[in-house]
Amino acid sequence: MSWRRWERFQALLRREVVQLATVNASDRRWQMPFCAALASGLPLLLGAWFDHLEYGLVSSLGGLVFLYSPDTPLSHRMVSLMACAFGMSACYALGVMSHFFPLLLVPMLTFIAILVSMVCRFYVLGPPGSLFFIMAAAIGAYSPVEVLQVPLFVGLLTMGALLACLIAFFYGVYAVRRQAPPPVRPLPWATFDFVVFDSIVIGGFVGISLALAQALQLERPYWVPVSCLAVIHGASLRAVWTKQVHRIVGTGVGLLLSWGLLTLPLDKWSVSLAMMLLAFVIETLVVRHYGLAAVFITPLTILLAEAGRLGHGSPEAILQARLFDTVLGAVVGLLGGVCLHSPRFRAVLGRQIRRFSPSRLLP
Repeated sequence: MSWRRWERFQALLRREVVQLATVNASDRRWQMPFCAALASGLPLLLGAWFDHLEYGLVSSLGGLVFLYSPDTPLSHRMVSLMACAFGMSACYALGVMSHFFPLLLVPMLTFIAILVSMVCRFYVLGPPGSLFFIMAAAIGAYSPVEVLQVPLFVGLLTMGALLACLIAFFYGVYAVRRQAPPPVRPLPWATFDFVVFDSIVIGGFVGISLALAQALQLERPYWVPVSCLAVIHGASLRAVWTKQVHRIVGTGVGLLLSWGLLTLPLDKWSVSLAMMLLAFVIETLVVRHYGLAAVFITPLTILLAEAGRLGHGSPEAILQARLFDTVLGAVVGLLGGVCLHSPRFRAVLGRQIRRFSPSRLLP
């Protein structure tokens, strides 16, 4: 009996390794990652040129809007991107304003996560979904901004988003000429569980992850809810588990790459070029294997957070903090995924949510 159990365990372990190591096929052209690197990298180069890399970092965050380019006709593509640009700017503005009211940080981010998740699910926004909207809000909430600087920083991010829309327009013209896009599909009938219930659960666990980060007095607490959100978005519990393992293992390997980068004599130009190269590699790999992409996501996010003060801290302390943030967020995200895909949890909590919601709006 023990031998049979051992064989079953070996078979399960082999299936798990195969599942985690599977590399998906992709027809993504190299021009798309290149344009994505330009959208987030050109603001960094401009910031380096004017000796204000911190301004370039804010604008490069708006450049992430390019990643929401849908594979649709150009007219629909540009309307969708401009809506995403407005949403990114609004989320960042709310995050920056909540910075001045520390007691409202967790409720505000929870509210933003719920609202953005509802909108993204109602309009069936493809990957990366609500991730970058909430990341912009979280980073804005912990940015050292003074009151009079709020319009400046919101404007910087908005300009970065508009630059991304411009790059997306030229890329869209090229892509449409290469291959005719499929017609725009009508929106599916939105259900209460998919739009409202799931969004409330996701927002709730994002808020819980941030509350835990604040309770532990982490220096960069906003990376915890970002890691939580990246994991909890899985379409199934299997997908949530796979993404959690990919993110933790990928982050662990990526920390070695980050350590190598941080030991180099980096200046504003080399940081900008390194972030552009990392963005290109990430967008090339993320549709094939999330774990491989996470290896390069780690140094990119570290440079995004620490580029303004490189050389003023210990690389080992930065890497340890980043690993702890990722593990904590991924664990909370896994717990949220378990609840999200639990029929019993959905039945019990769903009844309570329906009592306080306008259930006539969605079936």
